[in-house]
Amino acid sequence: MNLDQITAAAIGIADADGLAGVRMSSVATRLGVSTMALYGYVGSKEDLLTAMADAAVPEPPEPDGVPWREYLTTWTRANRDFLTGHPWLLSGAPAVPPTGPRALRWLDRALAALNGTGLDAGEAINIATALSGYARSSATLAIGLHGPVGEAPPGPVGYAGVLARVLDEQGHPALHAAVHAGAFGPAEQWVEDADFTFGLDLLLDGVQALITRRSGENA
Repeated sequence: MNLDQITAAAIGIADADGLAGVRMSSVATRLGVSTMALYGYVGSKEDLLTAMADAAVPEPPEPDGVPWREYLTTWTRANRDFLTGHPWLLSGAPAVPPTGPRALRWLDRALAALNGTGLDAGEAINIATALSGYARSSATLAIGLHGPVGEAPPGPVGYAGVLARVLDEQGHPALHAAVHAGAFGPAEQWVEDADFTFGLDLLLDGVQALITRRSGENA
């Protein structure tokens, strides 16, 4: 037995049952060992959760000379996809700066993609933070609309339908008008790739504007 085996077993439980199902005893049962045997490899459940959070993160896509915008589009989409594949990552520890080796490689590759754009290191880190935050919020929305692990998904009435029934036109006039104009669309449309790309393009347009502005300042 080693830490990788323990972590993989814990991730399997979390994927099936959510973080609530991850206990030192349940991991030990899956591995066919005693609970005390695990403590030779992880000091506590918190240590195990830390190891799980990094192990569940795949290797980031490599820039390989791809233009920065194309790469960051791929990077952000891949970030969202691994989060939706492991919903418990969103319900564990609050979002904090990455500390695990895999998570740090994601940050490293985003910074590498922005090399040569004229942006300084602080600006590049802020861009990576904004994009990872967008990936996280998009994944949270997708999971929220389909229901968390271990629970039944929401009923067929979409979010827009709920708003149409409960919104007060006088208290929320602009939102009321938007809902009844069909601005939200069916709940399923909220997680379509076109909607994700629309928001991502807004962010990347801002990055492009910053690069252009920095280029003019340095000319």
